[in-house]
Amino acid sequence: MISHKLKTEDTFDEGVIVDKLHISRPVGATGQWYLSLSVDREHYTPCITVSKFGGVSLSSIARDRPETLSQFHFKNSDGISADLMSQIVAQVRLTTVEAANMEAILQGMHQIFVQKDATHLEINPLARLPDESLTCVSASFTFDDAAAKRQPELFALRDKAQAVPEEIEAEKHGLVYVKMDGNIGNVVNGAGLAMATNDAIGLYGGKSANFLDAGGQATKETMVRAFDIVLGDKRVNTILVNVYGGITNCAMIAESIIGAAAELGPLRVPLVIRLQGTNSAQGLKLLEEANLGLHVEADFGAAAEKAVQLSGACP
Repeated sequence: MISHKLKTEDTFDEGVIVDKLHISRPVGATGQWYLSLSVDREHYTPCITVSKFGGVSLSSIARDRPETLSQFHFKNSDGISADLMSQIVAQVRLTTVEAANMEAILQGMHQIFVQKDATHLEINPLARLPDESLTCVSASFTFDDAAAKRQPELFALRDKAQAVPEEIEAEKHGLVYVKMDGNIGNVVNGAGLAMATNDAIGLYGGKSANFLDAGGQATKETMVRAFDIVLGDKRVNTILVNVYGGITNCAMIAESIIGAAAELGPLRVPLVIRLQGTNSAQGLKLLEEANLGLHVEADFGAAAEKAVQLSGACP
């Protein structure tokens, strides 16, 4: 396995090179369960998800064995209470030994969840042994990126060699990069706008190749770096810049885009720009007068549709 490439549903392109192995003792499991503790954003609470059908992804369980899934919402301040455990024991039908093990595991998970700013803790599979005890065979934990300064020791454990190279490059310039599997590159300001942009592109039949969040501090330098990183992905054949100016001045962003485009020279792909918010009319006028062959739109939907058209995804 060492020096070979590992490719899973969580890796991109050709996968990642294996340079470390984690070796653990085998367990004679009589069952493989699924257990997770995550943030349910719809209910604004932590949520425990349990299934006695594990060893496969949660999406596979939801598709093939939805009747095995049980979810339990609770207040973070209450923690893993006796009442919550009674609900879990009754609904999942746990034996006395299983219940004791499950409570101990959940108490540990909740401690990590609270103390380490976790957003998703998943144990899959959670193995049931012949003596009815439970043991964690494999785990996947996700922590809030915004907690990096609060959790320096935790984030120091990150193996950057296993990360998407563009993510690491973006971080050097205070940018956030997310890689996807389409052909439209996106430069936005804000995570919420990024998700909305992705939805709009999908609505018109396109697919995003990546997202680069320039935040609210866009300058000529950050725009140059943003275009460099997005264009570094050879799959990208169109770029959509979608910026909403709240405290950000759209005229300044327009000047930054013009400066970046001039510095980089003729872009190899069409560039669609949508500006809305503070001084957006002034910014759009600057872009139109720059005569750089840019496609300028004020409307969100029109900009997304134009990007999809230019990408060749629809007529």
